Parts: sequence; structure tokens; C-alpha cells
Amino acid sequence: MPDPPRNWQMPFRKPAATDSPCVRNCCLDEHDVCMGCGRELQEILRWQSASHEDREVIRAAAKIRLNDMRAARKW
Repeated sequence: MPDPPRNWQMPFRKPAATDSPCVRNCCLDEHDVCMGCGRELQEILRWQSASHEDREVIRAAAKIRLNDMRAARKW
């Protein structure tokens, strides 16, 4: 098989709604909330076994937490 052209790039894949919100910036605050993605420790631990619907709920809650942390300038 020939090599791809030099300017070839992997096709962009839009993240699915249930992809992990992890941004690889993990640091838990005093409430066990990740300051990188906004998930609570228990949400992080159950992510792999969570249903599609549960993952959507976790992502939405994490987004709200991150926005609240940014508004309060906790970090």
C-alpha cells in the first residue's frame, strides 16, 4: 500500500455526545470535583459502565459545574 500524501491528515471526527469530557487536566478540588472536566469523582469512576442517557446527564452537570467554578474564579 502506498504512503499517504505528505499533506494528508486524519479526517476530523466530531466528538460524540457521550465521549468522555476528560481533558487530561485532572485535579480534584475539596469537593472531589475535577477542575479539568467538571465531573464528580463518582461520575468519573462510573463513566465506563454508564448508559448513553447517564453519560449525557453527567456531561451536562459537569458543564454547569465548570461554568460555576469559572464564574466564581475558584481556580
